[in-house]
Amino acid sequence: MVTQPHNDGLASSGSISYSKVIDLSWPVHPSIPQWPGDPSVDFEIVADFGKDGYFLRRFSMGEHSGTHLSAPSTFDADAPGHQAFSPQDLVRSAIVIDVTAQADADHDYALTMNDVLDWESDHGPVPAGCVALLRTDWQARWNDPDKYLGGRTSNNLHFPGFGPDAAQLLIEGRNVAGFGVDTAGVEPGADTEFAVSQLALNRRCIVLENLTNLDLLPPTGTLLVIGLLRLDSGSGGPAAVTALVP
Repeated sequence: MVTQPHNDGLASSGSISYSKVIDLSWPVHPSIPQWPGDPSVDFEIVADFGKDGYFLRRFSMGEHSGTHLSAPSTFDADAPGHQAFSPQDLVRSAIVIDVTAQADADHDYALTMNDVLDWESDHGPVPAGCVALLRTDWQARWNDPDKYLGGRTSNNLHFPGFGPDAAQLLIEGRNVAGFGVDTAGVEPGADTEFAVSQLALNRRCIVLENLTNLDLLPPTGTLLVIGLLRLDSGSGGPAAVTALVP
């Protein structure tokens, strides 16, 4: 067991004991699931050992490809990009709400207020300042983009996510710092208005999408460390999300 200093995202400091470090991010490669219409993921070798004595690639991808953190500027031209988040903002306690059974029965399932209240009945109040992670086990579909997205056009996608009423309760009633999910969007794919994303980003909340390994996290007690590729003035960017588990 290792003890390290940390900041829980609530302007406090102290220490945390953890026994496991879990990577919640997917590796980036050209075949990852892509939102319909987004730029492809491309790699180009610009130097190799035989010719140059070293290896180097150029890569390009959309700002919302793979595991990523959205920025407030996604839906608001006057809002900031990743500069809205300080390093302290990106170290957060996390809870995990498990809706795998509901999602298996209904691929358009939206987390409800009752789901949140049921979680609190089992685990206590949702801590202020935490990131609420939604476990759907959609990660099992990652290697089949059609199954992961549930469709091939942006107006016909099917995957579970946070419902707007539950999201509003978590933000306004529980003061969470944001949301994360193991699907392509924090709201269900059928929500073409991006209601939860807009609600969260308008309040400068964290929005993490395309996470993995949420099945390895406990309902409470995890500390998230969110590393960013800070693309200046962008709408978001790739994130390396690490979980420290007690």
